[in-house]
Amino acid sequence: MGTTTRVALVTGAAQGIGAAVARALAGEASIAALDKREEGLSSLVEELRARGCRAAAFPADVSDSAAVEAAVERIERELGPIGILVNVAGVLRVGPAVSLSDEDWAATFAVNTHGVFHVSRAVARRMMPRQSGAIVTVGSNAAGVPRMQMAAYAASKAASTMFTKCLGLELAQHGIRCNVVSPGSTDTAMQRALWADEHGAQAMIAGSPETFRVGIPLRRIATPDDIAEAVAFLVSDRARHITLHDLCVDGGATLGA
Repeated sequence: MGTTTRVALVTGAAQGIGAAVARALAGEASIAALDKREEGLSSLVEELRARGCRAAAFPADVSDSAAVEAAVERIERELGPIGILVNVAGVLRVGPAVSLSDEDWAATFAVNTHGVFHVSRAVARRMMPRQSGAIVTVGSNAAGVPRMQMAAYAASKAASTMFTKCLGLELAQHGIRCNVVSPGSTDTAMQRALWADEHGAQAMIAGSPETFRVGIPLRRIATPDDIAEAVAFLVSDRARHITLHDLCVDGGATLGA
């Protein structure tokens, strides 16, 4: 893969895309797995260690700035300098925009946007003196194409996408690259919560004219590994001249928009 860094911090690592990213990077870097779900973190770390990989769990809520700072400090003290950060932690609250509660809106931004800011800031401050590093934020194709019932999620992902690009512009002079991977429908617990029945994946593939949603041209739903492979490429030396980029991994669902 060609990563030259020692430690990769992955948020939202307890399940889904976060866990897949941790697995994808485990052969090349020590994994600092961060999530507020301690049981899932423990299972992942045990799995990685059984494979002979160096990994440790760091329970923390990314929406808590002080907790993030403490976790990052502990990671650098116990595992070493963080050279890779992958922001995956996310939540989804669905419903019509006019019916969203203040709590739904705030909770969505607390994790999807503020969490990306908290973790990226803490890590970037430490990367800058070392003049190297790679940051990837897992966004969403909904950040660029409107989705019905997903106003808070789409807006929060759009904000974290632009934050990551602005951060990348500021950090480029320090040799730090910042990119975004934007998945479409991916077979995760979050996605399955949206499905009405066991035919949910087929419904996503087919599309929904009444909600102005085209289907997936590649005729398949993504797996977490599909997203993890894109992340692994962007943090590797093979992507050493790529920064401020948003890589959409959605099987063509947004038609390249």
